[in-house]
Amino acid sequence: MAYQWFKAFHIVGIVCWFAGLFYLPRLFVYHAEANEQPEPARSILKNQYQIMEKRLYRIIMTPALLLTITMAIGLVYTEPDVLKQPWLQIKLGCVALLIVYDHLCLRIMKRLAADTCKMTGQQFRWFNEFPTVLFVIVVMLAVFKNDIPTGATAWGIFGMVVAMGAFIQLYARKRRLAREQLAAAPASEASA
Repeated sequence: MAYQWFKAFHIVGIVCWFAGLFYLPRLFVYHAEANEQPEPARSILKNQYQIMEKRLYRIIMTPALLLTITMAIGLVYTEPDVLKQPWLQIKLGCVALLIVYDHLCLRIMKRLAADTCKMTGQQFRWFNEFPTVLFVIVVMLAVFKNDIPTGATAWGIFGMVVAMGAFIQLYARKRRLAREQLAAAPASEASA
């Protein structure tokens, strides 16, 4: 019975932690793009994003990460032989990368607050996709365990990364064209 409780709360922790891992870098995008706004909007937006980032990280992400890890330890405690399984070892490697990513988010958050972060909104959009890829790998490992269809999984993840890259590039192009049209509009009005 303890195993089911550990597993249930492990899943709750994962869902909450990943919600933060997906949303915090999106806030970084908006925070970085706030620099493109004129004052006083720039200062107001940056202060608001800083508050949102801090609260998300401290109130949701950190407790969720701790819950995830604690419940994972409980799961392993109830079934210690599972540590010998290759799928779990790979999953734990992915989780270790996600913990590093989480810590990197904290460092970026501090740099944004100090106004020393040089990453652009476009770079943060790419940064935002990293946990998605690891999330898919972790879920595939948890579902298929040692019977993971490696060929299909690899091609699926590759296709997902290509699609993400295409969407990011298309969005960047759309934003660039909109800025060019906006810049051209006052010039054409002045000449008319």
